[in-house]
Amino acid sequence: MKPFALKRDDLIFLHRLVYKMRNPPTKFDEKEFVKKGRDYLFKYAEDNVGPLNPERRLFLKGLLVGIGALAVVSVLPVLGYLNQPEITLKDFPWMIITDSDGNPIQASKLPVNNPAILVFQYPMQGDITFLLNIGDENGNPVKVPSTTVTIPETGATYTFPGGVGPNNSIVAFSAICQHLGCIPPEIHYYPPDLVKPNGPFPDFIPSDVYNIIISQGIKYGVIHCDCHGSTYDPYKGAAVVTGPTVRPLPYVQLYWDPNTDYLYAVGMNLHAPVILGRSSDLSGFATLSSYDESTGCSKLLVQKGQTPTNCYTRILTSFGNPFQQSG
Repeated sequence: MKPFALKRDDLIFLHRLVYKMRNPPTKFDEKEFVKKGRDYLFKYAEDNVGPLNPERRLFLKGLLVGIGALAVVSVLPVLGYLNQPEITLKDFPWMIITDSDGNPIQASKLPVNNPAILVFQYPMQGDITFLLNIGDENGNPVKVPSTTVTIPETGATYTFPGGVGPNNSIVAFSAICQHLGCIPPEIHYYPPDLVKPNGPFPDFIPSDVYNIIISQGIKYGVIHCDCHGSTYDPYKGAAVVTGPTVRPLPYVQLYWDPNTDYLYAVGMNLHAPVILGRSSDLSGFATLSSYDESTGCSKLLVQKGQTPTNCYTRILTSFGNPFQQSG
């Protein structure tokens, strides 16, 4: 028997499955699982995530065996962990954004149109968020204006406040696709030089999607999900450009301190779509390790040269440049 190995596609599938298990309308029934065992899990996954090919069934079987669940009941602690109740914050925390070493990010040094994937977590663990410095096709930062964003699913609207930083060009959006929950590197930013008229045809973007991008006059790049083709416009609040998604990416409100050049994640818009897999943007399954329970991470500005000891969110290890050829 081959050893159980977790591939990237398996991680994406597992992310979607866990989302459905935790979502109240499709909550996983542990009692039924005890009665029916693996067959219930297979049927649940097929009904809620999609058709299971032989490879996917083998993955689920391998997952159960791989975690030592030879007996049905022994997997319940794991399922209990996946289904643990949400915790809810009273308010959005005020978190300074740091690099992986804990040093505050300086807005003026954030690369424009950076094709490398940079994400941080906010407001809770697992809520990964893109950090983008938007520019034109020549690499010059552009002011990202405030705009009204429409949610195609409901027709409701909300206001995106625009960019921050010395050029008002820095924005942050959820890095979890609003369609089925794909995560980087499957969803990532395509800089404007890759989605311009008569430019090089971008990999993974279907021709019909590319034609829509060009016809809409989108000039400052897109966030595109390679899984199923959902596309968002970061210049217009991550509004939906193409489906199958019917919800824009939620944005994280940033604050720029001009005295230090530091960036902070300070909130989200509760009128915007929630982060996929959450009942509310204030709810999750674990706070960040730097979260201060005593203060709730209320507003506090870090002085220049000071290293924050709490209330920070670190840039996660870069997923690299998805356009860079390996080997």
